[in-house]
Amino acid sequence: MTAVDLGIPRVSGKRQNPAEPRPDHPGLIDSFGRVATDLRVSLTDKCNLRCTYCMPAEGLDWLPGDQVLSDDELLRLLRIAVESLGVTDIRLTGGEPMLRQGLERIVAEVSALRPKPRLSMTTNGIGLAKRAEALVAAGLDRINVSLDTIDRETFTELTRRDRLRHVLDGLAAARDAGLSPVKVNAVLMRGVNDHEAVPLLRYCLDNGYHLRFIEQMPLDAQHGWDRGGMITAQDILELLGAEFELTPSEAPRGGAPAERWLVDGGPGDVGVIASVTRPFCSACERTRLTADGAVRSCLFSNDETDLRALLRGGARDEEIADAWRETMWGKLAGHEINEAGFAQPIRPMSAIGG
Repeated sequence: MTAVDLGIPRVSGKRQNPAEPRPDHPGLIDSFGRVATDLRVSLTDKCNLRCTYCMPAEGLDWLPGDQVLSDDELLRLLRIAVESLGVTDIRLTGGEPMLRQGLERIVAEVSALRPKPRLSMTTNGIGLAKRAEALVAAGLDRINVSLDTIDRETFTELTRRDRLRHVLDGLAAARDAGLSPVKVNAVLMRGVNDHEAVPLLRYCLDNGYHLRFIEQMPLDAQHGWDRGGMITAQDILELLGAEFELTPSEAPRGGAPAERWLVDGGPGDVGVIASVTRPFCSACERTRLTADGAVRSCLFSNDETDLRALLRGGARDEEIADAWRETMWGKLAGHEINEAGFAQPIRPMSAIGG
């Protein structure tokens, strides 16, 4: 990651407000010297799956259409992020981003920005088989597909939809279209799919996908997350270690969330994102934009800055950029999941964007 020496203490893990005024720096720095260059932007809060660890079977109350950023509003904010705030990586998320009308146009417009950002997308993969080539032609560089199981019955139980075949076809189409590396994100849940850690890894290795296991985080709409039932990073490594030889990768991690392990000496590897038990907040380089135009300095923040109101109120680009800078300057040292006073965000993951 990029860091700026501000002459103040580095990340300590304790809650504090910036005591010093923000220096005259064009980027998205915070008071601990971290610089956010990676923007996660939600295109919609809607999703066509109903994963049990994310939302109830009946879904959620989706944002009214007039509250969601229009294409022009969204693209203006992304232009400001790239041209004025130093953002170099943009990941399109949701909800499910492929439910956003005009997605290919958005991808093309973002890829035309200068300096050109690295552009990726996180998706559940449904519909990807038919759109992978068009997304590549529009300028998409890379893709992450969420897949927690390769067993049809378990998939249907987890997502409340019988769509596994569509996801697997989407993965293959992404690989064939040149979206490399194709990454797979998996969440293991005790007694549900934890027995699939090894089969999932074998499947990804056999097909040339890069698997990343993610610890389940307290971001469900039902607020039913139970730390005691969570499959931890150590659990994951022990499950995989029963069948594979894992050795730590020597590749620099930088600000990447995944710890990487070579599988049986490589070249295949597996990543583990231990957001709860091994937080990587000190290297965080992310800023987040919700579908309704709110900037969040952290996935777990309960504070937001409403950029949509500035857009619709006639604010100049620099006024919007300054509001974004101030939001990031106030970023906390960490998400505090492991602190006694931690409060789960009001918004669920589907509304925040992954």
